[in-house]
Amino acid sequence: MRMKAVGCSMIVAGLLAACSPSAPTAAPAQPLDTTEQKPAVADPGQPVASGNTPAAADIAAIAGLNAQFDPGRDPVADLATAKVEAKRGGKRIVLDVGGEWCSWCHLLDAFIEGDAQIRSFRDANYVWMKVNYSEDNENAAFLSQFPAIKGYPHLFVLDADGKLLHSQFTGELEADKGQPKGYNRERFFAFMKDWAPAKAP
Repeated sequence: MRMKAVGCSMIVAGLLAACSPSAPTAAPAQPLDTTEQKPAVADPGQPVASGNTPAAADIAAIAGLNAQFDPGRDPVADLATAKVEAKRGGKRIVLDVGGEWCSWCHLLDAFIEGDAQIRSFRDANYVWMKVNYSEDNENAAFLSQFPAIKGYPHLFVLDADGKLLHSQFTGELEADKGQPKGYNRERFFAFMKDWAPAKAP
């Protein structure tokens, strides 16, 4: 009797094994990677997606630098972004200091945007960065590292490392008396050409 029970158990076990799917064979174990893993470093030679680094040199970040005089923007962070883009593109940086309250600042924007040759020259040679100066935010700590400003807008030309090269009082670039209110194209273009980076032949 006992033999019959054992025989039946073996038959049942055999049938179950035959009906159950075959177990997958495990992949051979891979050796553990013990090489030193270095953290990723942003390459200033290439634009990167917004947010990957505090100095993301992508199109949106660069466009934001010159969008408007915004008291909420951080000029230290903006300058870090401008430096990455200036190095990537072989450009210089212009700090355009002013405010939304400043009529001459808006005239300067309209003057540049309305002249395709000057706008194209600016975009090829400069990273243009607005720095707000207003009652809401004078950005005093940031601007204290530069010479005193006697009128707005005021332009500071920096190299790609953020070193000051030139301080430009824009009153010297305005149109002559008797001309419509605005900027003198010849003088303004000469200023931009004088401080543009030297291009390789």
